[in-house]
Amino acid sequence: MNKVFKIYIIFSLVLLISALVCGVLAAWSFQYPENYKYVLPFQQLRPFHVSSAVFWILTGATSSIYCFTAYSLKKKEEIYASIFMILWMAAIIIVFICYSLGKFGGREYWEYPPSINIILLAGWVFFIRHFWLFWKVNTDKTSVYIWMWLTGIVFFLFTFIEQNLWNIDWFRASFLKEMTVQWKSNGSMVGAWNQMIYGTSIYLMVKISGNKSIATSKWAYGSYFLGLTNLIFNWGHHIYNIPTANWERTVAYSISMTEWIFVIGIIQNFKSKLFGEDKLKHLLPYRFLIAAEVWVSLNLLLALMMSIPAINRYTHGTHITVAHAMGTTIGINTMILMASFSYFSKNEAYGGVTRAAFRFTQLSLFIFWTGLIVAGILKGYLLMEKKESFSEAFAAAIPYLKVVLYAGIVLTISLIFIIRQLFRKVNYLQGTN
Repeated sequence: MNKVFKIYIIFSLVLLISALVCGVLAAWSFQYPENYKYVLPFQQLRPFHVSSAVFWILTGATSSIYCFTAYSLKKKEEIYASIFMILWMAAIIIVFICYSLGKFGGREYWEYPPSINIILLAGWVFFIRHFWLFWKVNTDKTSVYIWMWLTGIVFFLFTFIEQNLWNIDWFRASFLKEMTVQWKSNGSMVGAWNQMIYGTSIYLMVKISGNKSIATSKWAYGSYFLGLTNLIFNWGHHIYNIPTANWERTVAYSISMTEWIFVIGIIQNFKSKLFGEDKLKHLLPYRFLIAAEVWVSLNLLLALMMSIPAINRYTHGTHITVAHAMGTTIGINTMILMASFSYFSKNEAYGGVTRAAFRFTQLSLFIFWTGLIVAGILKGYLLMEKKESFSEAFAAAIPYLKVVLYAGIVLTISLIFIIRQLFRKVNYLQGTN
C-alpha cells in the first residue's frame, strides 16, 4: 500500500475527530453564547463541523473503495488515485484555512469560497480514472457492490457539478430556482455517497462470511436499484419548504424508507450465514455492521413518523431533523466506515478498552439521539400549539440540549479511543482482496 494512501487514511480519521470535536464545541458555544461567542463563535464552528463530517464520509468511502480495488492494479496505475488523494487533502486543508480566516462564500454544507471546488472536481476525475482501470481488469462484475461503487462515484460527479450551478447568474436570478437546485443536488448527493458506503458494507459482509451470494442475490440487486431510484428521486422531501406538489414528498419518503428495509434485510441475511468462528475472526467489524443495522432500524422508525404530514408540521426544522441527520451520519455511515477501516487495517480484536469504548459509543449516541428528539418535540409543541416565542421554546428545551451536549462529549471520547487503535495499524496496511 503506497505512502500517500496511508497519509490519506490518517487524514480521513482526523476529519472524523474534527467533526466530533467541532460538533461538541459548537454545541457548547450555542448553549452558552454569553461566555463563548468570542472565543468559540458558533457561526465559525458550525461550518468546521459540517464540512468535517461531509469530508469524513467522502474520504472514508473513497479510502475503502481504493483499498478494496487497488490490489488488482499495477504500481504505475495507482498514480491516478494518489493524485486524487493529494488534491483532495490539499483542497480540504485550504477550506479549513479559509474558515479560520473567516472567509466564506459558498452554500449549505459547502460554505467555503466556491473556487476551491475546482480542485475537488479535478481530484474526483482522477478517482474516476482509478476506478475505471479497476473496472477493466476486474473479472467479477456480478457482485452488486461493484455496481454500487460505480454508481456512487459517477453520480457524485454529476451532483457535485449540479450543486455548483448557483455560480451561474441565470440560476441566481431566481431565489426559488437556486434553492430548489441546491437542496435537490444535496439530497441526490447523499444518495450517491450512500451507494459507495452501502456497497462497502456488502463487500465486507461477503469477505467476513465468505459467502458471495450476499452480493449476487435478488435481494441485493433489489437494494441497488432502490438505492438508484432513491438517488434520483429521494431529494423530493429536501425541498419541503419550496412550493411543490405533496405527492413528490410522499414518493420521496416512501422510496427512502423502502431502501432502508432492504439494507436491514441484507444484514439479516449476512448474520444468518455467518458461523461462530467468522464472527470471532472479524469481531470488531462485525460489531460495527450490526450497530449500523440497529441505527438503520431506529432511523427508519423516526423517518416513518416524520413522513406523516400532521407530525411533520411540528417536527420540520426542529432538533428532530438534526436527530435524523446525526442518526444517519454517525449511526449508519460512520458505523459502516469504522467497520471498513477496522477490517482493512486488521484491527479486529474486540476486548478490553475497545469493547468498553464501543459500548459507550452506542449508548452515548442513543442518549444523544433521544435527547434531540425530545427537545424537538417540546420545541415544536410550544411553537405550534402554545404559540410561544422562539426564545421561550428554546429556553424550555435547554435541559434536554444539555443532555445532548454531555452525551456528545462521551461519544467523542469513546470513538477517539477506537480511532487511536486504527492509527497504530496504519503502517501495516496492505492491499485487500
